[in-house]
Amino acid sequence: MAKPGLSWLAAGMIVLGSVAATEADARQRSPATYTIVIDKMAFGAPPSGLHVGDTILWVNRDLFRHTATAADHSFNVDLAPGKSAPVTLTRAGRVAFTCTFHPGMKGVLNISP
Repeated sequence: MAKPGLSWLAAGMIVLGSVAATEADARQRSPATYTIVIDKMAFGAPPSGLHVGDTILWVNRDLFRHTATAADHSFNVDLAPGKSAPVTLTRAGRVAFTCTFHPGMKGVLNISP
């Protein structure tokens, strides 16, 4: 014969397991898409809240060709005037980027796991 407290213990473990699963589901998020515009020889402000799996759409509204080149080699986008290209973020951390044609153009992405 089972002890009466055992059924309460089992029920409590199920509830705790359900709470943990719900919290894990809440932490999971769908990847988002952000835009960084290049204009007047400058990168627009990098968005906050970036995560691995998110996409940056780089848009060149300038009259000149530009790149968005990561210092860690995780991405390199070469954009003619009026063109755009997406990059999916694959690494967490602080990722510095620059334009290889115009080294004074710089920025940093802060990417969370």
